[in-house]
Amino acid sequence: MEVQINMTCVKRRKRLFVAALISALVLICSVAGNEGAEKADPTKCKMKFNVQGWSAFYETASGSGTIRCNNGQSAQVRIRVKGGGLTAGKSSLSGHGTFSEVSDIKELFGAYADAGVHAGVVKSADAQVLTKGSVSLAVAATGRGFDLGIAFGKFTIKPVGKTGTK
Repeated sequence: MEVQINMTCVKRRKRLFVAALISALVLICSVAGNEGAEKADPTKCKMKFNVQGWSAFYETASGSGTIRCNNGQSAQVRIRVKGGGLTAGKSSLSGHGTFSEVSDIKELFGAYADAGVHAGVVKSADAQVLTKGSVSLAVAATGRGFDLGIAFGKFTIKPVGKTGTK
């Protein structure tokens, strides 16, 4: 009889061990699944814009644009360019930009460092890579005007109204 009691006790311990092991595996899998859900695909955003401006040692331009992201976020934006250098001219440009990956559209707003060389008569073209901390923006634009020079300054993007959400 004593042998049978020990066997029953061993069977209960095995069942408890297996149940605890299964519970631990379920818990580990659910935590790993939640961590994966929190780390969603990075947000990729693009911008279309139009700017007009002039320069005579001091450069200024302003315009508007639209940012659209692959996660459904979008924003109408106001663009301002201010700076200085050895530059002269007047131009009107239309272009597009591609941002580095971010987690939210709000990371794209603010002032980017701007430095570039530009030249154009009648038809203008410009391509630059701008940075703001860990966010970068590659822009390319074409348009009309005349300009020549080297300029340094900042390229600021501000939201206009409400931003579209996911």
